[in-house]
Amino acid sequence: MFDTLITGGLVVDGTGAPGRHADVAVKDGRIAAVTPPGEPTQARVRIQADGLIVAPGFVDVHTHYDAQLLWDPYATPSNVHGVTTVIGGNCGFTLAPLRPGGADYLRRMMARVEGMPLAALETGVDWGWETFAEYLDTLDGRIGVNAGFLVGHCALRSYVLGTEAVGRAATAGEVAAMTAALHDALAAGALGLSTTLSSTHVDGDGRPVASRWASHEETLALCAAVGEHEGTFLEGIVPGCLNTFDDDEIDLLARMSAAAGRPLNWNVLTIDAAAPDRVPHQLAASARARELGGRVVALTMPTLVPMNMSLRTFCALHLIPGWGDVLGLPIPERIAALRDPAVRARLLERARSPEAGVLRRLADFRRYVIGDTYAPANAGLTGRIVGDIAAERGLDPFAALVEIAAADDLRTVLWPMPTDNDPDSWALRRDTWAHPDVLLGGSDAGAHLDRMAGAPYPTRFLGDCLRGRRLVGLETAVAMMTGEPAALFGLRDRGRLAPGCHADITVFDPATVDAEPAALVDDLPGGAARLTAGSIGVAHVLVNGVEIVRDGTTTGATPGTLLRSGRDTFSVPTR
Repeated sequence: MFDTLITGGLVVDGTGAPGRHADVAVKDGRIAAVTPPGEPTQARVRIQADGLIVAPGFVDVHTHYDAQLLWDPYATPSNVHGVTTVIGGNCGFTLAPLRPGGADYLRRMMARVEGMPLAALETGVDWGWETFAEYLDTLDGRIGVNAGFLVGHCALRSYVLGTEAVGRAATAGEVAAMTAALHDALAAGALGLSTTLSSTHVDGDGRPVASRWASHEETLALCAAVGEHEGTFLEGIVPGCLNTFDDDEIDLLARMSAAAGRPLNWNVLTIDAAAPDRVPHQLAASARARELGGRVVALTMPTLVPMNMSLRTFCALHLIPGWGDVLGLPIPERIAALRDPAVRARLLERARSPEAGVLRRLADFRRYVIGDTYAPANAGLTGRIVGDIAAERGLDPFAALVEIAAADDLRTVLWPMPTDNDPDSWALRRDTWAHPDVLLGGSDAGAHLDRMAGAPYPTRFLGDCLRGRRLVGLETAVAMMTGEPAALFGLRDRGRLAPGCHADITVFDPATVDAEPAALVDDLPGGAARLTAGSIGVAHVLVNGVEIVRDGTTTGATPGTLLRSGRDTFSVPTR
């Protein structure tokens, strides 16, 4: 007697092999059999999947659900888009280890750099742990998806150095203490180490985050420690991730991977036909890693993620060199500065400079669309393009946008339209996805909650592959989000539909699968808002054989596994 039998569907097994009509039987949380359709079987629960696709659950390898899972164990909205496994602790940021009295600093840092509302972090998390092991135990047995976590270099440094983690290099003794704490975390099941040197990553006080003060020797020592534990990997961010790597960054990423003997991934590879040299240049880090015996993999997104921005709240515009000082002014002073033509000219000059990297695209204010407005003077502007409004008013686009926002006391919602949504860019993406050192990912789900919604990318991508641009076939698209990430991250018995594998399964309608438009909702602890989007055409999602989503709605079940290195992951060779 099986626990569950999914019958009548087209099984796309996550390997890239052609889909086949088959029944999938589940028992004790694993796939017991994949049989020809209609064979006599008995099961306690039968799921009819006629006309539907039966696929492995999707694996989202770059999330920041570290905090959200504590108040939302279901990892919404990722779960309703077919995601059954998430990896957190990316970009050098985690909630543990936690030095006694250090919660306020970590909260404010996460609020600033990852866009997690401070009120949600203060009211939705009890911060009752110290070690990384205690943090993992807080989640174990209480989550609706499978979730594993890297150790963030920033938390590790803050744990050992306290307030001096920001401002100086570590001594040899402090590096040894960090290494010991990292070993403890890895032994408890942490999946590896993440770190950042990105110039955009600043803490709640506006200072470079802790890992940016680390010497290369410190970072490489920690990477070497990771290599002593089974089933681990690395994630690293350097300034060139936003534009192009310099030679030192290429060498550092390669050396980090080689020191650990583990794959390293970085986020995110931007693909734009207007900058055709970027992709081969960025992938030079992968070539260098192979020379040293390592492996460096670039994450890239298969969809364009909409961003919700304003001149009032922290957003990507703050990350443009020279903009943070102006956008950090008190509101009345900020409005006055933005209305000054000389200030605007200076900001535009900085935004168009080489050091702005991929953020340069945000300075094309002609392409912005006006979202929600609040003042009577802005009535009728919602949904309109700033370039058109500017032409009507005889203003340059930036000046027109400032006047609209100023009338709303800067609350106006702004939607920047992508500059790389053209056929040549999509063709370049298709070709880049086929590279062995490129992997789909980079949703940032669980972060930047009021500004972007990357979590729905699996269903958006599938809809595009089935009924839109059709850049890759269904079987390839599914493998890119299941078998391939599971293999690179060493997830034991996940990412495939085969006997013995964990029963992480997504059942969806190929005729309709997609994501709803993103909407801002006030459902976070403390009354904070986030952008979220429901799914279309997702009929069933199972985690370890238990249904967590039915007809696009969360069931409330929490069968997820807290993924621990070694037990739930294996080491992926780099040579």
